[in-house]
Amino acid sequence: MIAEKARFRHARRLERAAGFHIPNQAFHGATLETISSHLNFDRLDHTLHDQLVRFVHAFLRCNCRDSPLCGCPERKFSREILELRENGLDHRQISQYLLEEYGIDIYPADVLSFLEDSVHVLEAVADIARLENLSRLSAAVPDHIRKLER
Repeated sequence: MIAEKARFRHARRLERAAGFHIPNQAFHGATLETISSHLNFDRLDHTLHDQLVRFVHAFLRCNCRDSPLCGCPERKFSREILELRENGLDHRQISQYLLEEYGIDIYPADVLSFLEDSVHVLEAVADIARLENLSRLSAAVPDHIRKLER
C-alpha cells in the first residue's frame, strides 16, 4: 500500500515534541496515535505545525470507533494521490505537493508505481462490472483510467 511508503520529513522534530520515540512512517499506528492524542503542537515550529494540522484535517478525521487505527487515514491518503493525478499532477508533482502540504516524503517512483497498479485494479473492476451487468460502474471506469494514464 502507498501509505506504507510515506514518511514524515521532520520525524525527529516530531519525536522531540512528543518526548518519546515514534516511527518516521506517517501512517504507522504509533505515529497516528501520537499525532492524534499525545503530541504537543505548541512545541512545533510554525511550518511543521501547519503541515501537521493539514495532515490531521485531511487524513485523521473520521467517526470510526477505532480511529486513527481504522484504516481510514490510509484510504484517504490513497484517494488524495489519485485525485491529484486526475487533476493533472504528474508523479513528481504529487510527491512535491505532499512534501509541501503535509511534510510527507514519498519517492516519485513509488507514486508512479501506485498509479500504475491503480490502473490495473480499475481495469479488473471494469471487467467484473461488465460481467455482472453493472452498467453505471463499467461506464465510469474508463474515464478514471484515462485521467490516471494521461
